[in-house]
Amino acid sequence: MSKPRIPEQDGARGEYPAADQVRSGAMPAGAAQGGSWSHVKPEVWTDLERKTLSEVFRAVLKRGVHGLCFSPYLEGQAPGAQIGEAQIRERLKIIQPYARWVRTFSCTDGHEQTPRIAHELGIKTLVGAWIGTDAEINEREIAGVIEVARAGHADIVAVGNEVLLREDMGEDELLRSIQRVKQALPGVPVGYVDAYYLFELHPRITAACDVVLTNCYPFWEGCPREGALAYMQNMMRRTQAAAPGKRIVISETGWPDKGSAFHGAVPSTEGAMAYFVDTVQWAEAEAIEVFYFAAFDEAWKVGAEGDVGAYWGLWDKDGQPKFA
Repeated sequence: MSKPRIPEQDGARGEYPAADQVRSGAMPAGAAQGGSWSHVKPEVWTDLERKTLSEVFRAVLKRGVHGLCFSPYLEGQAPGAQIGEAQIRERLKIIQPYARWVRTFSCTDGHEQTPRIAHELGIKTLVGAWIGTDAEINEREIAGVIEVARAGHADIVAVGNEVLLREDMGEDELLRSIQRVKQALPGVPVGYVDAYYLFELHPRITAACDVVLTNCYPFWEGCPREGALAYMQNMMRRTQAAAPGKRIVISETGWPDKGSAFHGAVPSTEGAMAYFVDTVQWAEAEAIEVFYFAAFDEAWKVGAEGDVGAYWGLWDKDGQPKFA
């Protein structure tokens, strides 16, 4: 996840409901059985609502989610660090009971081991090749993801993550990378990951994808948490309209529990739990594949995203559950 630009008011974004238009009031009967938590404004959580939300969160996590975004970094590590098999296995075992899939972001520096270990643990894999501005690293990543997939350890391959959002590469060059991997991996679904609206703006990239991998972050568009579920649903609808007939996966979405606010989006413990519950229950009801961001807090992300970047995990940086 990159800290994105908020899309301009040119049709490249959907509007979220203003806070004063979001219904508030007592928690509806049946919330613990699947009702949305969108009605609860952040400043008016009652003790009963917090207790009930915590119980619902634990129940939803315990029964398992479709997928989690996974990076195995420990304190003091960041991209570029060499990651060992034992560390990857230890981190994967923490989330093994709770996720049917994991999404990885890189196939170099030891990360290429993650898909094999995940398969050994019975977890399916969305395997990413990190593409950026360094041609040599890009070549290593593409070679790595092809090798992993040919070994049978990639259920889906993602060629690049938010490359267009970061403006690291032009559309033509990215398209060549996607097509190269597709040609090398017949029978393996290949896609590209980016913010939902970029699939509207780049129809050639959308058309090249076997599976469209859309990042949906109401937080990073400044949406108040109580309107976030509706906002994300609109993001998904727009992706579906841009890619009719294609398999669409929400490759990232989440809500931080600490850090600075981003416009109207405010991190909080209750907000993070509520967004997780709302997201998972909606995805289950609509049969939508979602990879929740993220499994673990990652301290290194502060440099790219500010203080909030370190607090998106369901587990903390030490692998301890945050919302127990």
